[in-house]
Amino acid sequence: MAKLFRAAILGPPGSGKGTISERIAQSFGLQYLSSGHYLRENIAANTASGMMVKSYVERSMLVPDHVMTGLMLSRLEQLSSHSWLLDGFPRTLAQAQALNSVCQLDLVISLNIPYETLKDRLSDRWMHPASGRVYNMGFNPPQVQGRDDITGEPLIQHDDDKAEALVARLRHYKDVAKPVMDLYKSQGILHAFSGTETDRIWPYISSLLSSKMHTQPPNSCHTQMP
Repeated sequence: MAKLFRAAILGPPGSGKGTISERIAQSFGLQYLSSGHYLRENIAANTASGMMVKSYVERSMLVPDHVMTGLMLSRLEQLSSHSWLLDGFPRTLAQAQALNSVCQLDLVISLNIPYETLKDRLSDRWMHPASGRVYNMGFNPPQVQGRDDITGEPLIQHDDDKAEALVARLRHYKDVAKPVMDLYKSQGILHAFSGTETDRIWPYISSLLSSKMHTQPPNSCHTQMP
């Protein structure tokens, strides 16, 4: 039986995490768990956790670490027999430490994308709020302008994606992400990739994963959650 492989991807808004994560999942057979998608699923399904998350989202507040950690670790327990890739979690040092207490990651990918590139990508980014599907008017436009491909419902642009909010948003990301990256760097599992085009970064990430998934010793993941 093949050993399990557990990875996470970090990067600021607009860095291409979602695109790269989907490629990793498809190419290497990992279960892809996006915290944003999972939160939306719980809200849509009116679960107890979803209602709690919704109460913060409706007030434009960040979901607290203990809520986010409880939700995500519970989901990971259900994936205990799978290899997986996390996107959007852990976002803070407290979340990373909680994950560390139950599971040792094999690899953490960090995307370093120049500010100007992020600004251009986000200014062109529109999304379908109900599903979280994201479109980019430059390289991934919807089939019908301003409409979701699947449902035909209107697309929106987040205020956070507008240029005036972007500097503060990226500064906040850097402040929160640095301790997380420092933790994984100290464990020797952080690998950073820089560039302006996802298609140029991808071959290096693919090569790294190919080597790591064949050479890493088995990791340890406890099934008991705190």
